[in-house]
Amino acid sequence: MDLPIKKKKGIKRKHILIGVGVLVVGLLSFQAFFRTNVSTLNVDIEKLSVEQVSEGIFHDYFTVTGNVEPIATIFLDAREGGRVEEKVVEEGEVLKKGDIILRLSNPDLSLSILNSESQLAEKSNFLRNTMVTMEQEKLQIKRELLNLEYDIVRKKRKYDHNKSFYANDLISKDEFLESEENYHFAKRSYELYMERQKQDSIFRSIQIMQMEDNLHNMNLNLTLVRQRQDNLNVVAPIDGQLTVLDAEIGQLIPKGGRIGQIHVLTSFKVVAQIDEHYIDKVKVGLKAILERQDQEYQLKIRKVLPDVRDGKFSVEMVFEGEMP
Repeated sequence: MDLPIKKKKGIKRKHILIGVGVLVVGLLSFQAFFRTNVSTLNVDIEKLSVEQVSEGIFHDYFTVTGNVEPIATIFLDAREGGRVEEKVVEEGEVLKKGDIILRLSNPDLSLSILNSESQLAEKSNFLRNTMVTMEQEKLQIKRELLNLEYDIVRKKRKYDHNKSFYANDLISKDEFLESEENYHFAKRSYELYMERQKQDSIFRSIQIMQMEDNLHNMNLNLTLVRQRQDNLNVVAPIDGQLTVLDAEIGQLIPKGGRIGQIHVLTSFKVVAQIDEHYIDKVKVGLKAILERQDQEYQLKIRKVLPDVRDGKFSVEMVFEGEMP
């Protein structure tokens, strides 16, 4: 005969597990919705500063590292090609404007100067001889004019006499007409000679002007060639320090070849690399402060180079007032 099983009364294991789960869920819900999440940081009170909040201009400062460089660098190029004969100074020396750095030689240039001088002397002699010839021709023209004037006077006198004689029937008509024609021919000859003399004078004046212009141009050419010879002495174009000199005795330097550089030391500039994030904010004229050996120096941005390389762009700043 089957016996009925009675249910046990009291707390069972599954009841304990359910209770624990409900308790965990309740704690998590409390942390999420009711507890304030606050993080704390311990700071030394001496390092805190308190200021009153106010409206004003917001100054955005950022720190960069810069290099102090000379205010300008002048490159030295050979204005005339030649062989290095002498190095007058060495790298690192401080120069004054006009100081000789190198002496070059160029035989072809010397030959060109001799040819120019020879052509100039030849042209000068030709012009001088031409002017002497023209003066002689002027004297000859004056002599011819004097003869023509005398011939006119003589033939006019004969024509006047024959005119009177012909009126009194003392000479024939042919003789009278001949004297008249001779007189008019002499006048016409004088007029033509005067016109020729005028044209010759204009032509000679033009010829002399052209020759003088040629002579002037040759003088200019000779001057320029001599200046080219002066350019064989490479000189300092400005006061500064010779930092690079790439030339040795006997070396052939081409015209326009780079041979060195000079740093201008009258002032200095600061070149800095700035992150491209600030490229729209950095403008010419902005102020900057250089900190060096616990001292501050005022700077102003003179040039912004917008070319970005490796995420940075360059600026040039100049000192305002005292320099280090």
